[in-house]
Amino acid sequence: MLQNDATVLGLLMVILAMVFYTASLPQKGWQRFYGIFPPLLLCYFIPGLLNSFGIINGATSQLYPVVSRYLLPACLVLFTLGMDWKALAKLGPPAIIMMLVGSFGIIIGGPIALFIVGKISPETVAGEGPDAIWRGLATIAGSWIGGGANQTALREVFKPSDRLFSQIVAVDVITAELWMAVLIYGAGFATKIDRFLKADSSQIDHVKNDLEQAQLTNQKIPGTKDFIYLCAVGLGATGLAHWLAEKITPYLAANYPALEKYSLTSSFFWITGLVTLMGIILSFTPLRKLENVGASKLGSVFLYILVATIGMQMDLGSIADNPGLFGIGLIWMMVHAGLIVLVARLLKIPYFFLAVSSQANVGGSASASVVAAAFHPSLASVGILLAILGYAIGTYGGYLSALMMQWVSEM
Repeated sequence: MLQNDATVLGLLMVILAMVFYTASLPQKGWQRFYGIFPPLLLCYFIPGLLNSFGIINGATSQLYPVVSRYLLPACLVLFTLGMDWKALAKLGPPAIIMMLVGSFGIIIGGPIALFIVGKISPETVAGEGPDAIWRGLATIAGSWIGGGANQTALREVFKPSDRLFSQIVAVDVITAELWMAVLIYGAGFATKIDRFLKADSSQIDHVKNDLEQAQLTNQKIPGTKDFIYLCAVGLGATGLAHWLAEKITPYLAANYPALEKYSLTSSFFWITGLVTLMGIILSFTPLRKLENVGASKLGSVFLYILVATIGMQMDLGSIADNPGLFGIGLIWMMVHAGLIVLVARLLKIPYFFLAVSSQANVGGSASASVVAAAFHPSLASVGILLAILGYAIGTYGGYLSALMMQWVSEM
């Protein structure tokens, strides 16, 4: 067993590098392999295999506590910092409406799925304390509204057991990847789907042209000082959030102990909430231009390191313990899908906005850009833009969904 955290971190980085390298290879064998096993899945499960077979010990390693407290808040700042509100407005009401409807579908879908499965199979949703199913599902809500950073934030707030979280990650990733496959498949029939939705897709061409021009105008090769600025903003905001949380949490715990039921006395809730708010505020300042030198890309690096450290705590043998959780995931996704299709039909919104907004919720910036690029490569940035909005609201929306699931569990 590898005990030295420096050695383990080096191993995790090599694993991430190999996954990204092989995923970028043009050979058909690799393309087929990653069509079945997405890169994100491997970034979770390869470290999980190492932990399950005793090669590393996620329980005793200090990597996750360090990464979750320093790199996680920083990546939330770096993701939300790049929010281009003017570009978002140019996408028009359809994109914003579908994004918010998709988020709403995730927020209410969790409690609905938990209620239905609880009536059919009470043993599936049984559990108390850290093993309470709603605590694990809270992390899916954060993931499907925002992304991995929001998921980890809510994990730290609601603290599901490691065993439960291992099961939940499998539900999260497998269900999300199945839905992504459906959306990409639908891109090949976009014209027919738009006829069903009675939607006019001509405005997408205008969006495509505007984005191509914006990309050419704003591209910049980052220098050393740019990376210093990025680290200063990300880690500076993280330090400020930690300092404020140290003041807020003891005050609430001492004066309003009843708030503990809603996890409002959790310091990590305040850390992640505050850094997200800071990122949104900074997106209205000239610091937003740091996105042109790679703010969200550096945030993605932090996020994948986080994903690997989460994976190294997983016990893959626990996934088969409660297969009924996949039923919750599928019903949850059906609620989300049904709602966005209904609204798109009523408001005659093109399939492009439906698909990209849905994936921006469920999959985050990487997979949302893939779905958008399935329509046209220059539209990939639409997925990223909407996913950043998801990061901004993911922790808050996931927290609300978690409280609703807690209420359903206590009924």
